[in-house]
Amino acid sequence: MSWVRVWIHLVFTTKNRTPFLVNEVRPAVLKHIEQNAKQKEIKLAIVNGHLEHIHCLIALNREMSIAKTAQLIKGESSFWINKHKLTPDKFMCQDDYWAQGVGEKEYKQVHDYIAGQEEHHRKTSYKEEYDMLLKTEQWG
Repeated sequence: MSWVRVWIHLVFTTKNRTPFLVNEVRPAVLKHIEQNAKQKEIKLAIVNGHLEHIHCLIALNREMSIAKTAQLIKGESSFWINKHKLTPDKFMCQDDYWAQGVGEKEYKQVHDYIAGQEEHHRKTSYKEEYDMLLKTEQWG
């Protein structure tokens, strides 16, 4: 029997970084992503985000690629948001996403970073966060 545990920090944004994830929309979307991941047998350790982006810490199973997992999370949540008319305009995500492997030693630090998104974005814009994610392996 194969045993695989590959943690991935996945970040995706709304189309044109439109701040759709406001007020009661964000908690509803995050809860839906958790439920959807469970249904699709995606191990989701944590999901959180801010106005225009979402972070997920996921463990890939032996049959799931990063691309397939991102599509299942992003695509289905966009469909759900539009079906329930949670945003004034049609909701879409950017086609691209950011993903990076997370080692066992970094797991808690990344988990805490995702959990603290609200506090983090009181001090740091998404643009600054995005630049940091691309340039370093430092979290928070």
